[in-house]
Amino acid sequence: MLSFHELALHGKEPVYMQIAGYIKRQIVLGNVSSGERLPSRREIAAQLNINPNTVQKAFKMMEDEGYVHTSGNQGSVIFADAFMLARLEEELTQGLVLSFIASAKEMNLSFKKIIDLVSEHWEVE
Repeated sequence: MLSFHELALHGKEPVYMQIAGYIKRQIVLGNVSSGERLPSRREIAAQLNINPNTVQKAFKMMEDEGYVHTSGNQGSVIFADAFMLARLEEELTQGLVLSFIASAKEMNLSFKKIIDLVSEHWEVE
């Protein structure tokens, strides 16, 4: 079962969005798979030392977006078919690239400089 102990919360975005983003990343990375049960809302709240209502808000968002399904007393499970996995991967990739571009532009870096830096460091990591 997925643990939330590794999730380091920060003040840059709402906590419920950080929880949802964490689960999206775990799906894309293959650390959780479709059908895997998620901890209860109370368990997640306890792990993160936050209000259960915040976790409930995250679950509502994840259910609305379709990658978490909740069924009565059965709890919540991950739903990630090939289409959903591709959608989440695209969303996370777009976010990463847009954030990087915004930071680069903020530093007045040229497109050429960015391409050179990416090319230089791509094989290093």
